[in-house]
Amino acid sequence: QVQFVESGGGLVQPGGSLRLSCAASGSIFSIVAMGWYRQASGKQRELVAAISTGGPSNYADSVKGRFTISTDYAKNTVYLQMNSLKPEDTAVYYCNAPYALEPWGQGTQVTVSS
Repeated sequence: QVQFVESGGGLVQPGGSLRLSCAASGSIFSIVAMGWYRQASGKQRELVAAISTGGPSNYADSVKGRFTISTDYAKNTVYLQMNSLKPEDTAVYYCNAPYALEPWGQGTQVTVSS
């Protein structure tokens, strides 16, 4: 079982940037895919970005062109580079394996506001 710890969130102004990190307790190389999810207050968790072993990545339409997911297998870490942030990006962000969900971590809060 792999456990994840998210970090890097914070308060940023609209148009700003932030990079989130997801540290895994074990190797993530054998995991078919990794993803970043977010959950806004009062709403369901949604998948916003995913990356497969080998590099291919996909994004929700709402974040395409602004977010980039990447992995560092040597560090067992998944990243989410977030650019051109909008108020609607405000949410708690989590990482997990889409095809075999592990227990959810605490997530990291991202707040986009003036």
